[in-house]
Amino acid sequence: MIAPSILSADFARLAEEADAVAGADWLHVDVMDAHFVPNLTLGLPVVQSLLQATDIPLDCHLMIDDPGRWAPPYAEAGAHNVTFHAEATDDPIAVARDIRAAGAKAGLSIKPNTPIEPYLEILKSFDTLLVMSVEPGFGGQSFIPAVLDKARAVRKLVDSGDLRLLVEIDGGINVDTIEQAAEAGIDCFVAGSAVYGAADPAAAVRGLREQAAKASPHLTLAI
Repeated sequence: MIAPSILSADFARLAEEADAVAGADWLHVDVMDAHFVPNLTLGLPVVQSLLQATDIPLDCHLMIDDPGRWAPPYAEAGAHNVTFHAEATDDPIAVARDIRAAGAKAGLSIKPNTPIEPYLEILKSFDTLLVMSVEPGFGGQSFIPAVLDKARAVRKLVDSGDLRLLVEIDGGINVDTIEQAAEAGIDCFVAGSAVYGAADPAAAVRGLREQAAKASPHLTLAI
């Protein structure tokens, strides 16, 4: 799965930018509040408008404080997947429950320096694990390969049947890094500048998907 990140799109033309990645699996929306991360992007009103402008399922990544208060409205609005950060709450299971009750898939995200081990027991309460391969807050950063050990650990649990979870990665994904991420067991790849910096964003999505499928021991392309 390829999820183009609109953080790298032209914010003045978001509806057209969504159309430009027709065929993408998800459209990744980075919500930042200038508190949890030192950047401010967009919020619920823009997501509500995007939902009216595209049929691509929205993958909302909330880099915000107090997700227990702010995450459920994104699900209520119609987002397909709503992900919040483990570091932002003391009760991630309760937040996930509220997101699911509001009609969306629930995702947990962890920063590059956050260990996965303390969260392995609670992942059964989630539909998605988003492994950050850059520090959250800004696009255009370099990929941190050390985070792939987390993906490998969770992939083993998924493959053994102990977990039913989609493993997603966000940060520095491009033609040079997607294969190593696929080999580590990633299912869904967030790509920003690698898609929106291309002359043909839709073709870039197809190319990244093909690269991932060829490199992955578990991904296959539908024919």
